Amino acid sequence: MKRFIIAGGGTGGHIFPAIAIANAIKRLSPEATFLFIGAKGKMEMEKVPQAGYKIEGLTIAGFNRSSLIKNIGLPIKLLKSFFQVSKIMKNFKPDAVIGVGGYSSFPVLRYAQAKGIPTFIHESNSFAGKSNIILGKKATKIFTATDGMQVFFPAEKILITGNPVRQVIVSNLINKEDALKHFGLSTSKKTILCVGGSLGAKSINEAISKDMEMISNNNLQLIWQTGKPYLPLATERCKGLPNIYVNDFITNMEYAYAAADIVISRSGAMAIAELSIVGKPVIFVPYPFAAEDHQTFNAKKLVEKSAAILVEDNQAVEKLLPATIELANDEAKQKTMIENIGKLKMTDADNIIAIEILKTIN
Repeated sequence: MKRFIIAGGGTGGHIFPAIAIANAIKRLSPEATFLFIGAKGKMEMEKVPQAGYKIEGLTIAGFNRSSLIKNIGLPIKLLKSFFQVSKIMKNFKPDAVIGVGGYSSFPVLRYAQAKGIPTFIHESNSFAGKSNIILGKKATKIFTATDGMQVFFPAEKILITGNPVRQVIVSNLINKEDALKHFGLSTSKKTILCVGGSLGAKSINEAISKDMEMISNNNLQLIWQTGKPYLPLATERCKGLPNIYVNDFITNMEYAYAAADIVISRSGAMAIAELSIVGKPVIFVPYPFAAEDHQTFNAKKLVEKSAAILVEDNQAVEKLLPATIELANDEAKQKTMIENIGKLKMTDADNIIAIEILKTIN
């Protein structure tokens, strides 16, 4: 019976791939046992148990790029997390440790490597984070979403797999009419899906709120995922306006994708992976404080392939909804974008990763 620790989290872009990998290993090796490790207070502490897995939380925080003063306590938290990891590892005794990104993965994989436990990294972005670059030197295998990653990792350790996407999105069994009914929306209007990531996005939310009347004035309707902090403002703003669904988090994203004609999104790796599979015209607003500005890097790669539109975060309030309306009125451009983003889809990443991990440690 193999025992696996899966470390990482912070956002849905790390959590859902981690769950997809665990599910794939479980399908191939039903007797396998899993323990997730995340950061206390982060969304993995809720989402992982909902998926049926046990999770332990570390007292740790990531480097804050927007406010350097908030990083003063980081060394103490990192040191404390190593003691916590040591205790968890001694109790669970994993056969392998899998890191999916997020700052909670660093002390877990670093400790495992010091103890000679096989470690596997999944790098979801096309620009690797510093922690993963450091961990990659001693990793057993590194799974990447894109090619060209040998500039960050030892080439002999890399396997290009794409990003693991939830099976409900890959299978795509929801028809558009049922999806629209799920959100209480009309079947006679084009639908804009606005998702600022699992935690919301301030610039996107403010852009939608500022020009919301443009949506109904152009015979459009909206599915709006705001994140928890912005939900009260968004709910108040939507009062009395027709054909708008607003919530802090959309659990059943397969319905949202099926309902959508156009998507507004951050350009995290998992958002791109999912949008490639569902094949939707998308306007990306990259998160400017992402490590190494990788979201802008991700988005530009798709723009170069005529597979997406990019609106800079600091221009979103003025330009996002006008760009959305323009795209909604351009059927030819939508068709081109659907064709081009569909060429990038990879649907079997979770199985490829699971097979390689089990093959390596058996």
